[in-house]
Amino acid sequence: MASSKELVAEFDQEMHEIYRRALSEADYKASRFLDMLFAHGGVETARRLLHSPHISEGYTALWERKRLDLTVEAVIYGNEKWHPLFTSEEIAICRKRLVQYEYILQ
Repeated sequence: MASSKELVAEFDQEMHEIYRRALSEADYKASRFLDMLFAHGGVETARRLLHSPHISEGYTALWERKRLDLTVEAVIYGNEKWHPLFTSEEIAICRKRLVQYEYILQ
């Protein structure tokens, strides 16, 4: 089992990977997201996005492209490996958004 530090580093890599995939697979350049990753790291970037009162432009852009699988919310909610990095409230926010945008059914 990965240590907390290793898990944070792996999550960081996963966040950079969804940036790359959004660019190559959905033709979406998430410049602000990438800037946030470099400034704050993956976990803090995810927390800032989750606790924002508004859905991010990136989330909307990926929804329009039918690629919510490339959102922070889908990555966190869809893989229990990441759950120890987030509170149950943050995981619930992920689920709520994914249900609201019909990525997952209630």
